[in-house]
Amino acid sequence: MKRRKDTRITANAISFKQFLLIFAAILFTCSNYHIIYIQYMETRPDNQIAFPFMAFGLLLATSLIGTFLIIVFKRAYFDKPIRTISAAAQKVAAGDFSVRIPPHRKDGKKDHIEVLIEDFNAMAEELATVETLKTDFITNVSHEIKTPLSVIQSYAAAIQDDGITPEERHEYGQTIVEASKKLTELVTNILKLNKLENQEILPGSEPYALDEQLRECVLSYEELWDSKGITLIGEDIEEVTVNCDRTLLELVWNNLISNAIKFTDVGGTITLTLKQETGFALVSVSDTGCGMSEETAAHIFDRFYQGDTSHSAEGNGLGLALVKKVVALIGGEISVTSHEGEGTTFTVKLI
Repeated sequence: MKRRKDTRITANAISFKQFLLIFAAILFTCSNYHIIYIQYMETRPDNQIAFPFMAFGLLLATSLIGTFLIIVFKRAYFDKPIRTISAAAQKVAAGDFSVRIPPHRKDGKKDHIEVLIEDFNAMAEELATVETLKTDFITNVSHEIKTPLSVIQSYAAAIQDDGITPEERHEYGQTIVEASKKLTELVTNILKLNKLENQEILPGSEPYALDEQLRECVLSYEELWDSKGITLIGEDIEEVTVNCDRTLLELVWNNLISNAIKFTDVGGTITLTLKQETGFALVSVSDTGCGMSEETAAHIFDRFYQGDTSHSAEGNGLGLALVKKVVALIGGEISVTSHEGEGTTFTVKLI
């Protein structure tokens, strides 16, 4: 199949000026040997007058052949792979992220062209991953927004029915309020996550008592864990001062604590610990809830991922994605250990 010429290219691979320069360089290099050879032949008694002119013609022919060989070499080893990369780049620009360029060299070694091809393939693969994530994100956002909107629409229509009782009207109104809160929380988390990923929110740095912050976050959920009869153990909390962004870390603790309450059964236990180690602080939030499988634990920090669908009405799958992003942003680490039926432990390491 004949390759279609790119109309944007207005210059030849080898211009006439470049041809002359290559030819002149080869001619100059060969002329020194040519002069020496002529001088040698002039000393021979059988030398003919026409020989210098024949030798000069041979010099020109040799220079032309050398010039054309260099041009062919350039086309084969430089222009061809560049054209291949250019064609692949056009496909990527058009939205085809599946394109990959095979190695140009056959000996398995790498020169600058091979490294460029390797980097291009890595870029295309990364773009394909980003495109998939973007598509999944849009699909999930659309689904998550559609659910509370459907609830609001249905109950708003039902509340207009004159035949319902005041109790039912109040119940429908409360359902609309809860759906509105969930929608607001979803949009807020999406905006926060977007700002964090685009580094529009930069972490501050101030020394403060981390143990006091943890106690405040726990107390803000007292009504919730008390209503489920959950025992919250927070005795193993040392006095620790950290130099971090207080607001961002509060988001981390609120998400981890609310998650623990959500997945802990009635009468269960949540344990909160804070320890000062050499050079870092360790915070762990453990629960005696349902736990999760290894597969679920591997994806627990992905956006919109909900391993336990029985609790899907209580969240939108963005909380732990936010936690992961915040911890990474402040230079910390977060890990999770869990076993089905035995509970889950989240551990945050603050350096």
